[in-house]
Amino acid sequence: MTDRATDPYDETPRPMGSVHIVGAGPVGLFLAALLQSIDGQRVRLYERRPEYTRTRMVMLAPYLVADSIETYQADVLDGPNVAAIFDPAELETRLAYRRTVAADLKALLQEWSLGFVALKTIEQSLADLIEDRGTATVERVDGEVTRDDVLGRLEPGDVVVDTTGTRSLFRDALVPGGDAPDHPNLMRVRLEYALVVTFLYSQHYVCDELCKYAKNVENTAYKFIPGVQRTFYDGSISHVTGIVVITRDEFDAMPSRFDGPWLREHHPAVAESMDRFIDKVKEETHGELIGELEIVRIPLDVYHARNVTSRPWRRSSDPSALATSPVFLLGDAAIGSPYFQSISLGFECAMYLAGLVAQRELPVVEMLDRYELYSYKQWLRVYMRSKTIKHNKDLFESLDDPLALLEKLHIY
Repeated sequence: MTDRATDPYDETPRPMGSVHIVGAGPVGLFLAALLQSIDGQRVRLYERRPEYTRTRMVMLAPYLVADSIETYQADVLDGPNVAAIFDPAELETRLAYRRTVAADLKALLQEWSLGFVALKTIEQSLADLIEDRGTATVERVDGEVTRDDVLGRLEPGDVVVDTTGTRSLFRDALVPGGDAPDHPNLMRVRLEYALVVTFLYSQHYVCDELCKYAKNVENTAYKFIPGVQRTFYDGSISHVTGIVVITRDEFDAMPSRFDGPWLREHHPAVAESMDRFIDKVKEETHGELIGELEIVRIPLDVYHARNVTSRPWRRSSDPSALATSPVFLLGDAAIGSPYFQSISLGFECAMYLAGLVAQRELPVVEMLDRYELYSYKQWLRVYMRSKTIKHNKDLFESLDDPLALLEKLHIY
């Protein structure tokens, strides 16, 4: 006899259980705020940090507040990919869901989409919104938790959502035997190695593609490329973040974090490209650096979980809680790219998942299947955009070498 609790074809509607959200960062809090609006839905939110302190600035993608397919697809890089991957009916369904988002949460999205905002501002605003609503349906559990801690708290009908980021708590466990060292549930594509350079500047500096070219004309071996969506002016200071591509050998020879003086001493050729760019900014805007450069060396990877739900467990005979309670990956736990801030995609996927949870008549198997397909399409979107950005950056770095440029072009 088949156990209906683990039968992958079981179409029994789900009972109203709690949603356990592991990780109360921006995406986890956003999902909690969405679920809080569902009548009778209880949420348990796990977070190890006692307070929100991340000052990094982010810019939300305009598609998060788009109200039509045309505006949703307006981005010059992302728009064509979205049009190719998603049917218009899919997009209309998602746009219809966002019209049901609570007014207080929608107002925050609109506000954040106007410009740059600190991560801690997003996190604290969402935490305050959840608290101020006074529904008593969101329980916060502070402190470190393990996978077994969460699974041990589950009751029939409960759902787990892992929003713990790149070092996801549940990702490898979603496949039976997935804790093996080779990470069978993770697909990672290494794009390049780079230094991420961040500095403060005393004048208003606007970053665009022409600026990137003009200020890199004399840089041949290395080019400092600031990110348009990672450069902002707060009214008195410009916050600038950019990258310099380096080799694998250079990457291996560097510590994980260091400053400008260390780079100038040990890798002067790399430092020259960065300093030359900054000197040209100074000549143009007559400002000065504030403080020292902050530099991090990282491998730039685009990745996704091959399984973003616990669906493989439902096909196994193992009695694990992962076979009876659906688990979902959300945000950087599921998909990540180094070239653009993935918080917007996390919010987008949170709205889709909240919509699934709200459909009480939807069987677990259907819920898992829909989220897997949706997430795979979002992965295609991220991968295509990341590869386009990488290709365009490769072309940019060869603009002053026509033969090298031609080698990178695929004409007809």
